[in-house]
Amino acid sequence: MATLRGASSPGAFALGDGDRRRLRKRLEQAVSRARRGRRGAEGVLAAVTVPVAYDVDPSAVVFASRRPGEPWFCTEQPDRDRTAVAALGCAVAIEASGRGRFEEVATRWRALAGTALADGADARGAGLIAAGGFSFAPEGGASPHWSNFAPASLHVPQLSLARTGDEVTMTVTALAGADDTADELLARVQQRLGELRSAPLALLDPDPVGRYQVAGSAPPEHYEEAVARGVERISAGMLEKIVLAREVQVHAPVAHDPGAIFGVLREGFPSCFCFCAGRGDAAFVAASPELLIRRDGMRASTLALAGSTRRSADPSVDDHLGEQLLQSGKDRSEQAIVARRIERALRPHSVWVAAAEEPVIVKMANIQHLATPIRAQLARPVGAVRLAGLLHPTPAVGGEPFEVAEPLIPALEGLDRGWYAGPVGWTDINEDGEFCVALRCALLRGPLARCYAGVGVVRDSDPAAELAETDVKLAALLPVLAG
Repeated sequence: MATLRGASSPGAFALGDGDRRRLRKRLEQAVSRARRGRRGAEGVLAAVTVPVAYDVDPSAVVFASRRPGEPWFCTEQPDRDRTAVAALGCAVAIEASGRGRFEEVATRWRALAGTALADGADARGAGLIAAGGFSFAPEGGASPHWSNFAPASLHVPQLSLARTGDEVTMTVTALAGADDTADELLARVQQRLGELRSAPLALLDPDPVGRYQVAGSAPPEHYEEAVARGVERISAGMLEKIVLAREVQVHAPVAHDPGAIFGVLREGFPSCFCFCAGRGDAAFVAASPELLIRRDGMRASTLALAGSTRRSADPSVDDHLGEQLLQSGKDRSEQAIVARRIERALRPHSVWVAAAEEPVIVKMANIQHLATPIRAQLARPVGAVRLAGLLHPTPAVGGEPFEVAEPLIPALEGLDRGWYAGPVGWTDINEDGEFCVALRCALLRGPLARCYAGVGVVRDSDPAAELAETDVKLAALLPVLAG
């Protein structure tokens, strides 16, 4: 195993002699398998996982070491035992589009993982992984600003780092093809490891030069009108609920810094799923409160999240706001719709599904929600990607029934959701993994940030109140992005 060095030590990420020999042997075997494989096959993955120093910050390493244009991915939930998964580069991209995109990606990942020569996954996100996300709509974002983010896109990284508590591991991966040699592949791995460095995440400029401009992509009246039209359709009996979102743009005097923004989010929202996915010249960053699915062996867990209110610095007022939320018939109804649909989706694949009888209040830094934890014991080994496809989109981001809400959402919103409200996360060699719902998020491209927030519209929804609720949700990111 590797000799552990401090994060700032020279050669902190170099493989020890034994690990280098182990990787070379696997690369030789992978090349041999690739040459015996069928024509047109993707190749064979070879990887080794080694421990690194406890003080290594996985996300900081990725932000400090990424090459121009290179894809990267980071996700953290600091309050959950400092969990972090960070990925750099792309050994192989698994991409698809259309309604079968989850199944197609899951099938390709299972095939790659099944032939891979790699260590087992003993900790969350450790070992060989595929990380990325899925768009809200089957065909994904059609607008140019979403062009780097395919409708379904998981990357097997060339390098990944995983942390749980004070244990940090590093995995290096190469895809061996029939025309490769073990020596060439090993040399590329060694070169990439030699480029790794550890540096603190950049800080936001406290006194930026120039002005920030914040403006909705459509007037507030447009959103209120969309909510009113949604209520009309619900009152007419067409559907129970529809989720409508709006986009707010932040024009900065200089390019937004994804690393600095990510650092502020993980510090300010430690209970959330803080992630950043970089593709080309764009980055998608979020502090999401909503777990879509976590799969650990034959156990699956999720969270039915819907209904929200603001926070208060006064504890008594804050508790009162939470109690009002618990007693709100409108919010309880909205949240129950989400919980019922999730249970229905999991039940055919489970021995049992258990949900709390009453929702609880989940408090974030600037908002509190109604939430129902849901657990399931799977009847057969359904992987994390397939489970995400079974659940997406929940009524928390889509509607009920979704087949009615689906065409209405883009018609009423007038925006391109792209990866907003889609699943983002990772899966490992055992097909375990976790995906959150991309909420409280922004798409960064140069000096322009596009922020997204939505609300669930039900029969009792008031357009002005729903507009105000989107402002509360946007408050997670706007202060960070607008200086």
